[in-house]
Amino acid sequence: MRSLPDEEFMERIADEVELTESEAAPARLKAKVYSALVQRQSETGPLMSLTEIDACGSKLCVFENLVRIAPVGERAKSLNICRVCHARVLAEHTGNAPIYWSGCPYVQLKNA
Repeated sequence: MRSLPDEEFMERIADEVELTESEAAPARLKAKVYSALVQRQSETGPLMSLTEIDACGSKLCVFENLVRIAPVGERAKSLNICRVCHARVLAEHTGNAPIYWSGCPYVQLKNA
């Protein structure tokens, strides 16, 4: 049997799979994937600062707003503060985390 390119191989597998129901991924999984993506992005360079995110019209959670208005430099405002937030830990370990802050990305994942 000849070797198939990866893309063609994956397409053949996908053609053979029958999907019975469309079910959303669990909130815990979404939270873990989101955290991993943001962590990976922060490893390649600074994240957009909270000041810039707010100026673009995106919502910030209460903790992000505190950092945004704090008298610290833009470099500190470009850190991933969700990494130390208890909302992230709850979202990654609890199926229905009791997080209700508007603007929190983990609340948005829970409700998606």
